[in-house]
Amino acid sequence: MSAEPESIPPWYKQFWPWFLIGLLASSVTFSITYLVLSIHFYDGTVEQDYYKQGLAINEQLAKQEHARQLGLEAVMRADPRTGDIVIDLAGERQPERLYLELIFPTESSRDRSMVLEHVRDGRYVTSIDQTLEYRWYLHLQPAEGRDAEWRLTGEAHFPTEGEISLSPGI
Repeated sequence: MSAEPESIPPWYKQFWPWFLIGLLASSVTFSITYLVLSIHFYDGTVEQDYYKQGLAINEQLAKQEHARQLGLEAVMRADPRTGDIVIDLAGERQPERLYLELIFPTESSRDRSMVLEHVRDGRYVTSIDQTLEYRWYLHLQPAEGRDAEWRLTGEAHFPTEGEISLSPGI
């Protein structure tokens, strides 16, 4: 009695070669997909001069401490229907203009800067063309850029009908 030899099917009819080829193909596909997405949707959250900005943090803290010494506080209201932004500033200093920076936490391309004009008794007004949505960080100061004497900060989630408090803290 002789046993008949088992017939072994060719490699392309077996499971394991296709399983291994599928693993390799899926990893290459996912790698290329993530590479394309990371290039296309670059978020730019890290500043180019991050080291200098890190060293300048004490300067920013000094500005906020100066605002605290002057007794400055502000209340902001943003009307989502008309686009008006009204800030009531309380304290010793009331300049002719205030500069408001709206900083979006994850996309620097969405950041906005605006100038508010003094109307009367510490009230400042400006208008925006688009409705604000989502969460924003707010910086209010009497001069544009890093040369400001003091700074008030806050955080807001738009759209809101309520008041947003800006204080001399981080």
